[in-house]
Amino acid sequence: MIDVAGAVRHYQEHGWARVGRVGDEATMAALRDRIDAIMMGEIVYDGVFFQRDTTTGRYEDLSYGKGWEGPSLNYRKVEKLEKDPLFRAWIEHDTFRAICEEVYHAPISIYRALVFNKAAETGGSDLPWHQDGGTFWGLDREPVLQIWTALDDAPVEAGCVEAVPGSHAGGLVTPLGGVIPERFLEGVEAKIVPLVARAGESFLVHNHLWHRSGPNETAAPRRAVTSCYMPKTTRCLRKRRTPRVFF
Repeated sequence: MIDVAGAVRHYQEHGWARVGRVGDEATMAALRDRIDAIMMGEIVYDGVFFQRDTTTGRYEDLSYGKGWEGPSLNYRKVEKLEKDPLFRAWIEHDTFRAICEEVYHAPISIYRALVFNKAAETGGSDLPWHQDGGTFWGLDREPVLQIWTALDDAPVEAGCVEAVPGSHAGGLVTPLGGVIPERFLEGVEAKIVPLVARAGESFLVHNHLWHRSGPNETAAPRRAVTSCYMPKTTRCLRKRRTPRVFF
């Protein structure tokens, strides 16, 4: 049994909350197999976004705009997973519906649904302290809810998410959002909480929570699926291209 109201209260106060193990091993195994098949090009959907990870482990060395670069299990990010029926069913899980209702009390769309991957072969990149929002996201309001689920066990040595509890309460550090400038990070190391997880375990994460993740130092991949939920009335503000329409 999952205490949805209790999880939401903890998330509202601290910026994150442990929901519990939402997915069983069979479900997680199916999602792991599916994301591997998508990365390897065995299953193809139009419009899926790919970002290959670095071989150096440096976030600054990531490349952008290249899309799928051939079969590889070293993609850092695979986005628009609502196009896949298995991932769509996960995004629409009854527990997540109940959480969205508790947070928003409104019909829901998603900003994005994606898998973050820290591959066994390279260890993935070191993701710095950041917030998920700001003008870079190009929306008419700030989303506040992400639901993150471990597809594999995520101990500290595998690069689990690390957070600064309560940091969401101050809002965005910069209007642009994204990576938090170094000058704001004094003393932050003493406040870190590692969000270690078992496969199938979910967390609520406020978009403005300060969070990061280190490289994967284990012999197994560290994959997680995350969806950012927002009110259906949220609109894209971009002007240079056709505004996005959200699922």
